[in-house]
Amino acid sequence: MAKQHSPRFLQLVAEAKSRIRECRVADVRAQQQAGTPFVLIDVREESEYAAGHIPGAIHISKGVLERDIEAKVPDPHTPLVLYCGGGFRSALAADALQKMGYTNVLSMDGGWRAWTEAGLPTEK
Repeated sequence: MAKQHSPRFLQLVAEAKSRIRECRVADVRAQQQAGTPFVLIDVREESEYAAGHIPGAIHISKGVLERDIEAKVPDPHTPLVLYCGGGFRSALAADALQKMGYTNVLSMDGGWRAWTEAGLPTEK
């Protein structure tokens, strides 16, 4: 059963999505397979990441992303792909990073749920 989100949260996400770029799970997988350089960031909570994540993803939860991003990714032009459970938190996170001057940020639509539903590789 899908999580029911509050109307105000959904409005906030819709506004963020109007300002960011999104990609599909298939796009991220194709970039991985092609060896295209990018940083994959899992913005879910630590417990979610520990339970399983996309291979090669680094973990910076949404709650500390703005605080910690510059230490882990100092170049604001680095290609970044963010994902969360379903694509909402990553959209908000992408919006925040753009406001901080990061210029090449994508949010993966569908997030972890879409990745696992597609049967793509995961790791713990």
